Amino acid sequence: MEAGAYTRGRNDGGLKQTMDLPNLLQEARTESIDRALAGLSRATLPHYSASDAGQNRKRLARLYDLVLECVQSQSLIPMTEFARSLARERHKDGFDLQEVHTAFNVVEEVIWQAITVRLAPPEYPKAFGLASTVLGAGKQALAIEYVALASSNQEMHSLDLSAMFKGTT
Repeated sequence: MEAGAYTRGRNDGGLKQTMDLPNLLQEARTESIDRALAGLSRATLPHYSASDAGQNRKRLARLYDLVLECVQSQSLIPMTEFARSLARERHKDGFDLQEVHTAFNVVEEVIWQAITVRLAPPEYPKAFGLASTVLGAGKQALAIEYVALASSNQEMHSLDLSAMFKGTT
């Protein structure tokens, strides 16, 4: 197997024909966390670079496992609660929002890679949608909490992006 390549599923020439994202995530867990750790290392983020690889692996594994949990339970609550708590912790420790957001992005990237390797193309939209919905909810909760902390406005519950879409139909 070439370095960094995912192993294919066993059904129908290596591609699974029915989408079972929780099983896919479980099967690809070790490879995905390894890839996410490598991606995080390449990003040269000050606080993550200062942490040892074992600590960063645990952080990425927790995030990855939350994606799996949320997909299995069909609930975004564990992710949004985690992201809010993470924002408070990382903000207190001096992490920039961009650093933490990048960790979410590398996990999303490796999940997408696992999907494209292990599922047939007709299965991509649902699998991408599920994974990205969970991580997107986490990124939104993370950003809202960071903005609230940075502005000392604890009453903020949503980002108003309506101006971005004015004039669109």
